[in-house]
Parts: sequence; C-alpha cells; structure tokens
Amino acid sequence: MVPWASIIAAVVGAVVFTVKVDVNLFAMRFFRDVARSKARKRLYGNNHALMPILLGREEPITIDHEAESATTMTKEELAEYRGGDGSPLYLAIKGRIYDVSANEHFYGEDGKYHLFTGVDATRAFATGCLKDECVSSSMEGLTDEEMKQVENWIELYETHDKYTFIGTLIDVDPVDAILEKEEGEALEVEEES
Repeated sequence: MVPWASIIAAVVGAVVFTVKVDVNLFAMRFFRDVARSKARKRLYGNNHALMPILLGREEPITIDHEAESATTMTKEELAEYRGGDGSPLYLAIKGRIYDVSANEHFYGEDGKYHLFTGVDATRAFATGCLKDECVSSSMEGLTDEEMKQVENWIELYETHDKYTFIGTLIDVDPVDAILEKEEGEALEVEEES
C-alpha cells in the first residue's frame, strides 16, 4: 500500500519551504483539489486522481457550462442569499450559482469565505484573493493559469456531494424588462394622444 499521507506531506512541505507561497492560498487550493479527487473517485471510479491533480496534470472533466436551469437570478436577487434570517447560502462563479449552505462553517456569517456568498466572485476564485475589492465577476486581465483555477473551482462545486447547482445569473430580469417596455409603450401612446 502506498503511504499517500507521507507523499502528500512531503509534496506540501517541499512546496511551502522552497517557494514563497501564500499559505492561505496554498491551503485553499490544496483542500479544493483533495475534494476534487474524492469526487472523481466517487463519480468516475478514478482511484488515482489525487497526484495528477496536485501536480496540475489532471485531464479536465467536461462540464456543461451551457446547462440550462429553470432558475435564473439577477445580481440583486443573488445578494439576498447570504444566510441571514434562515436564507440559504448561494455563491456564483462564472455566472453559475451554487447552494453552499451545507458548509455553513466556511460560508456562513462567521465563516472565512462568507464574502463569496450572495455574489459572483469569479475574480477572487481565480486569484485566491480574500479581500472585498477582489470579489468581482470580472475576468478581464486574468491569466491562463488563473482561468484554469476558475475551472477547477467550478469542477469542485459541480461535483461536490454537498453543493448543488441552482441556476445562472442574468443581467436583467425578463419580467422587469417586459414591464418596462410596456410602460414605455404606454407613455408613448399617452404622449401621442
């Protein structure tokens, strides 16, 4: 039997001590990748996913980014799902909304990652930045490596047994757009009369 714990500890120790690494960022990505390997084992029977994932040499899994859901939300609606008053904890990455309520310890009001809830935090996921100014849906200027990190986070949320895909973000609520259009047309009719 391969002593995986010893191998992982050696890899972690080597990386931390030989390269200047933001320890929080390293830990965040390390535990994300361990969870991804567990999901690959559970869903696809891949018993040897951990090392390729940790070394960044894993084959990507195909995730249907165009998957439609009956649920769509605007950014304003998403902002209501931050856990207060019994509401669920939702976060979005690349416009995809996930329910992370099952891990209130991390995402709840006292959790380290609460700032990700109620918003599309794509940039923060890409860069590993945990500051308010990093929480943004903007992907402008992200490197290829940072975009790979975004895809890795999406894989985690898509395949994790505790998180659920809820739907997608939209810019404008279609009902509001129709009502605004009808109001505008009604005003034009009144002005013509």
